[in-house]
Amino acid sequence: MRQKISGGSPYEPIIGFSRAVRVGSLVHLAGTGPVGAENEDAAGQTHRIFEIAEKALAEAGAKFSDVVRTRMYLTNVEDWEAIGRAHGEYFGTIRPAATMVVVAALLNPAWRIEIEMDAVITGDQTK
Repeated sequence: MRQKISGGSPYEPIIGFSRAVRVGSLVHLAGTGPVGAENEDAAGQTHRIFEIAEKALAEAGAKFSDVVRTRMYLTNVEDWEAIGRAHGEYFGTIRPAATMVVVAALLNPAWRIEIEMDAVITGDQTK
């Protein structure tokens, strides 16, 4: 069964995407920008993304401990440490496979970071 999770973005029906999609035990979180935190620094924007991601993952029946992969897209290489430290606040002990890439631009020019996540929901939900 395929479960589509909406994030409420007005772009979802235009572009044709979901904030997250769950198929079986797999959850794929789309590239998520820091909506509502455009004026924050890189760390603040990263924390906003994690707020959005946590809600979408929960709706799919997952949590951060289920995340096995993240992809971080930065627009400024100098932000890597602030973004990395924020990422580590959520995943310091979980330690998913992670990629950090510098890109020329994101959909909103004020965004400094966008993050994708993949999760696998296992039978043990205590971790």
